[in-house]
Amino acid sequence: MIFTPVFDLPWWGLVLVTLGITHITIVSVTLYLHRHQAHRAMELHPAVAHFFRFWLWITTGMVTREWVAVHRKHHARVETPDDPHSPQVYGISRVFFNGVSLYRNSARDPSTLEQFGHGTPDDFIENLLYARYPWSGNLTLLVINTILFGLIAGPLIWGVQMLWIPLWAAGVINGVGHWFGYRNFETRDSSRNIVPWGILIGGEELHNNHHAYASSAKFSNKWYELDIGWLYLNGLSMLGLARINRTVPRIRVEEVKSRCDLETVNAVIANRFQVLADFFSEVVKRVYREELKARRGMPERSLIKRAVKALNRPHGTNHTATHAFTEYLDLSPRLKTVLNMKSKLVEIWASGHSSPESLIQKLEEWCAQAESSGIKVLGDFSTRLRGYRLVPA
Repeated sequence: MIFTPVFDLPWWGLVLVTLGITHITIVSVTLYLHRHQAHRAMELHPAVAHFFRFWLWITTGMVTREWVAVHRKHHARVETPDDPHSPQVYGISRVFFNGVSLYRNSARDPSTLEQFGHGTPDDFIENLLYARYPWSGNLTLLVINTILFGLIAGPLIWGVQMLWIPLWAAGVINGVGHWFGYRNFETRDSSRNIVPWGILIGGEELHNNHHAYASSAKFSNKWYELDIGWLYLNGLSMLGLARINRTVPRIRVEEVKSRCDLETVNAVIANRFQVLADFFSEVVKRVYREELKARRGMPERSLIKRAVKALNRPHGTNHTATHAFTEYLDLSPRLKTVLNMKSKLVEIWASGHSSPESLIQKLEEWCAQAESSGIKVLGDFSTRLRGYRLVPA
């Protein structure tokens, strides 16, 4: 008797099916494991959450507690020797091609699970099946695929499913996402937005945005960026199947005040990465361009351009360029002033144990110093900063 699959599809139909089911896996990772379980940026209806948990068990064999613990450890120890999968530590080749082994090594560490795996499912089915027999789901899927799509197509689709998360999550997101791309925010790590359109990997392409605001359920930040996972989440929310807990804090600028107050401090600290990005674009860039224009035709002009480019790299700064840049700052008091003011602004929110009154005083002193600097763009930025307010959620 000849075996007949349930679905006898042409090759393009098999391709569409494969793309569809692997996309469901990506959505399960980004919505359930990442935004819901790891960061609690959103809540899912129990039925939807269990569907995602079952789907991940059958298509990847990943255990929720292990994935969440490894990811939380990544954020807590980012770009250090304790980071489970930093390409800055292990090299891009090892993370891209062997990221699964790095993940497994960290997931097998009991201390990682104990410290970072709290709040994950601990029910009957998790302990009896999902966590106890993770690979039985993969074998079940192989049988199902063979029945549905045939003796050749079924195992081929299964193979693609088995490689999909190791390639895109362990390789691309964990590797390329900390190596190549653009940065909206000056985070303390090397995270990058791989491309501005987060479609293929469910929005995870916007990795720098996520590291800046890890507890936000929305990964896109600029008007031209697209986070397809956010679109799915809004759809589930409209159906009553999800609840959004947190997004990037929104700021409005009210009537300029004569002094900073607690509302100003709260807005600046809550949205510090955006404040820093605004400072760079509105102050540093403008002064830098003015200085380059004033030194047109001078030899130090090209030197400073190379030096600043090197200093903008989050890691691996060229020490020769750093020395050249330091020497140049002695010749450019205005640029030196705005960069020093940028460092002082960072110091304000870095002093996390300060009292609210102390933070208000420090921010007010910063504004007063900025406005007395004689640098117009710096003074304008300071004046507007006093009017910052958080938009109520």
